[in-house]
Amino acid sequence: MKAETPFVVVEHLAKHYRGPGGWRGAGRLLRAVDDVSFTLAPGESVGLLGESGSGKTTLGRLLLKLTEPTAGSITIAGQSLAGLRGQPLKAFRRQAQLIFQNPFDALNPRFTIGRCLREPLLNAGLPRAEQGPLIERALALARFTRGLELLDQHPHQLSGGQLQRVVIARALILQPRFVVADEPVSMLDVSVRAGILNLLRGVSRALGLTAVYISHDLSLVRYLCSRTLVLYRGALVEDAPTKALCNAPRHPYSQALVAAVPSSDPAQRRLPLPLVASTAEAPVGSGCRFAARCPLVMPICRTEEPPLVAVAPNHRVACHLGLPAA
Repeated sequence: MKAETPFVVVEHLAKHYRGPGGWRGAGRLLRAVDDVSFTLAPGESVGLLGESGSGKTTLGRLLLKLTEPTAGSITIAGQSLAGLRGQPLKAFRRQAQLIFQNPFDALNPRFTIGRCLREPLLNAGLPRAEQGPLIERALALARFTRGLELLDQHPHQLSGGQLQRVVIARALILQPRFVVADEPVSMLDVSVRAGILNLLRGVSRALGLTAVYISHDLSLVRYLCSRTLVLYRGALVEDAPTKALCNAPRHPYSQALVAAVPSSDPAQRRLPLPLVASTAEAPVGSGCRFAARCPLVMPICRTEEPPLVAVAPNHRVACHLGLPAA
């Protein structure tokens, strides 16, 4: 059986920033994303999981060409993003869209909802005759049963859940093939999150979207994603099927993330690993970047950075321990 051609190919991707230099000269190098490689199959939904500062949002911006990489390459649908300019870049923008984290800031408060939805169509240069049907389709996908009644309203007249559905509709209006959602429910009340998650999962499956969900919330990733990439200090430390990651995480950092999720089922409760509190982690390149906080650290961890290796089918881990399945 012929292997499916990947839709997204990321190879040795890096994004580094130089901090303020001060009187000492060159500033400290911040490795926001550091030598990350993975592929996504067409129609696959993948989660980017990690704490704040792990590099999730920077990686999402790189995938959408909203920032330029320091090194490495990204290929989407057979097209390299390197050097995309002018009309090819404009065509790529139609195929790859972002769902913003904060719907209250994502929409121009001076525009009506109709104008907010029409904006990407105007930017794409679509004739006005084609815009109406696309707006109606996007509103239907976002599950607005009477969506046309909203077009003359302004963002302040809508609830948070309605605004996020407008943001989702705007992201889908150009019929993209690839979507990055950055913490899509973190700004919403708990009471409306389930509806938005059901919407995202339904739309992703119905349209066959290749989707990346950025989150620090394991429950969101577990619900939406068949596979999860765990990032720590810019590096990919575990790449696994979501079910395997939740049931038997291999990397100590992944184990800590999974154990920290509250559970009402006593059989599912885990004791969190007692992570070492560290305010001065070792510089990248001097060993495992998690060594300063890892309770299972070994001498080799402080001198050699572990490679990302396969430990099971479709499961890669960067850890010297070579942890067995739990």
